[in-house]
Amino acid sequence: MAKDKAKSNKSGKTASKTNGKANSKGNGRVAQDMRQADKAVGKLKKKDYESELERLQLELVKLQEYIKEEGLRVVVVFEGRDAAGKGGTIKRINEAMNPRVCRVAALPAPSSRERTQWYFQRYVAELPAAGEMVLFDRSWYNRAGVERVMGFCTEEEYQEFLRATPLFEEMLIRSNIKLIKYWFSVSDDEQERRFQNRLSDPSKHWKLSPMDLESRRRWVDYSRAKDVMFARTDTRLSPWWVVEADNKRRARLNTISHLLSSIPYEYEPKPPLELPERQDDADYVRPPRESQRYVPEAY
Repeated sequence: MAKDKAKSNKSGKTASKTNGKANSKGNGRVAQDMRQADKAVGKLKKKDYESELERLQLELVKLQEYIKEEGLRVVVVFEGRDAAGKGGTIKRINEAMNPRVCRVAALPAPSSRERTQWYFQRYVAELPAAGEMVLFDRSWYNRAGVERVMGFCTEEEYQEFLRATPLFEEMLIRSNIKLIKYWFSVSDDEQERRFQNRLSDPSKHWKLSPMDLESRRRWVDYSRAKDVMFARTDTRLSPWWVVEADNKRRARLNTISHLLSSIPYEYEPKPPLELPERQDDADYVRPPRESQRYVPEAY
């Protein structure tokens, strides 16, 4: 977390210290249901969750100011199983920040023209400029997951992706782009519970597509594809960080906390702002209300 300079004689920078690679039990494990998981780790009450989320989001605002002032370029990749909670975590990060600094890149399926381009080309177009952070809601790793499992790429294209991706990411990092990659791991049982919830709630039907349902059927194929992806792209320079996501609240807090610890930043409080006096309107005459169209007051 950042330290306010006004309250500390230190530089205020907080370097993150990680404890090595995240320990993941893998997607193939037999999972507890949500209530058992809560009991095992201690239930996180809504009040405690919201209080901690508010604190972390304030730190995200401080991080945002540092990114903007220092001209940093930050890329955060969110990958994982369908219904693992990627979108909810991205929302909690993004809602606290200035959209001119932090934006989400969630690309649709490639067009016929994009399919003829260099594979990474459309993702390169989304990379940040100085003072920006981009959150990739799925990324170039589509080729290692859905494209591989569903047969949307050839064996040659797949093998070339596995060979080229560590080089591509090294190029980004050597260009002073901060790259952080998260994999959201959800158990078989919990994914099914979330899918059933979406099927039964009309307001959540948009979250499900035929591709999502097919991914459920091909659980083991996706597990194998994920294992290969980790073996080939989890490098010392660009590691994967696994988020245990059966408990959504904990997953969101853990991810935001880790993100903050991964970018050393400092924060200097700004001078307080004062609201100026409004100019005199002695010579201004407002047009008649009847000359304008108003939204009907239905409520």
